[in-house]
Amino acid sequence: MTRGITSLVTTSDGETFANPKNLNKLHKKLRLAQKSLKRKTKGSNNYQKARLKVARIHAKIKDSRLDYTHKLTTQLIRENQTIVVEDLAVKNMVKNHKLARAISDANWGELVRQLEYKAEWYGRQLIKIDRYFPSSKRCSNCGHVVEKLPLNIREWKCPECGTHHDRDINAAINILAAGLAVSVCGATVRPERSKSRKAGAKKQKAPNSDARESRAVS
Repeated sequence: MTRGITSLVTTSDGETFANPKNLNKLHKKLRLAQKSLKRKTKGSNNYQKARLKVARIHAKIKDSRLDYTHKLTTQLIRENQTIVVEDLAVKNMVKNHKLARAISDANWGELVRQLEYKAEWYGRQLIKIDRYFPSSKRCSNCGHVVEKLPLNIREWKCPECGTHHDRDINAAINILAAGLAVSVCGATVRPERSKSRKAGAKKQKAPNSDARESRAVS
């Protein structure tokens, strides 16, 4: 399963879950409320009213985001015995000022946190794949790893076997394959052609190996 901005989640079987973009929906209203707050005199009644208005908008955005994340993670956990995710360094990724707001609004970190504890509640298996595993650049058909694949390239054709890939679906298939290998073998998975410093996976929880259905999320 891959995490993204346009589609919040893409599974290895091609199913996508839209990103509600809760901040975008109220961004204009929040910006106007913040501007109004700046014009008020600190300590005045009008300042306190404006401050509360800003706080209420922030709370509404947070509640909507959390509610959607809870519904999505519960659905994923209930429908699958095994879920494989990519262990992304979200805290480092939000340091990129171009992506910080979108990543924070997507709630990537909270999504995985909820999957972790809900997997324990429901007796499911959650496997984390090493962040250096080349899930996007690896052809899920023949295993060839391309040298570069910029983020703006959403579809690509394998130069070895000619298979046409959707970036997110291809990555989710590779993540699932690596996760299932870990589930069966209990060992780190390293693609033969990968030049990454790290390219593996680690097992988060394995309550049982008798999986009804498996899906990947990165």
